[in-house]
Amino acid sequence: MALLDPRDRIATGLTTEAEVTGRPANTPTTLLEESWRDFVFAEVWSRPGLPRRPRFLVAISTATTCGLEDRQIGDFVRGALTSEALSLAELREAALHLAVYSGWGNGGRLDRVVTRVADELGLPPAEVPPIRSEPWDPEERIRQGHEEFDKVMTFPPGPPATPYLLGINNFVFGEMWRRRGLDEPSRRWITLVGVCESGAEIPIRSHIHAAMASGNCTDEEMLEFCLQYGTHAGWPKASRMQSVVLEMIDKVKNGLPWHG
Repeated sequence: MALLDPRDRIATGLTTEAEVTGRPANTPTTLLEESWRDFVFAEVWSRPGLPRRPRFLVAISTATTCGLEDRQIGDFVRGALTSEALSLAELREAALHLAVYSGWGNGGRLDRVVTRVADELGLPPAEVPPIRSEPWDPEERIRQGHEEFDKVMTFPPGPPATPYLLGINNFVFGEMWRRRGLDEPSRRWITLVGVCESGAEIPIRSHIHAAMASGNCTDEEMLEFCLQYGTHAGWPKASRMQSVVLEMIDKVKNGLPWHG
């Protein structure tokens, strides 16, 4: 087997960093900074198994929720916008989606970074439809929430018997998931980061299963997700997610539910 030249990896890392961040690549001055260039950018972001659009969504979501600096979140936001992987309107939708699955504090943090980067790039405000602009029938919203839950999760919901379950039915699925300004597969990646960060067993297992059972995400993409997620969340968390992904790949192939 031919030996690999470190100069090639360095070149790939620098090129990929510039593409992903929308700015000239930095010259590393520490070992850690070298690892960003030589591994995160050269060997993770360059992999073909997951397109750039979902990689940006995973990176932006994990950078926001896993303690990266605002400038690092801004790098990914800038890269997504300048490469046209995501539009400003889609990033506004992403901030709301992240708020639901990772808390309004994290959603607000991302929203502020998006505002700053958009201003720096001189972009006009995004045209984003309001959550509701017309009077609505509460019973109709409940019905719509049930239908959307069934479609997204691939199994029907239970009755909304508590305030929490009402919130899930009425807002999360009755309104947010029904917004078409961000497509369903894209919403999956933000959701997966949120549930993985929560550590909550049922959401992790059910959402990983639904991502594949719905046809939104392929087996290969889910395995690549674990690697991309691990670059910001850490290897232990990614290891746990990979074990669930492998289990759910088998269940989906055999027509089994997430808990079957």
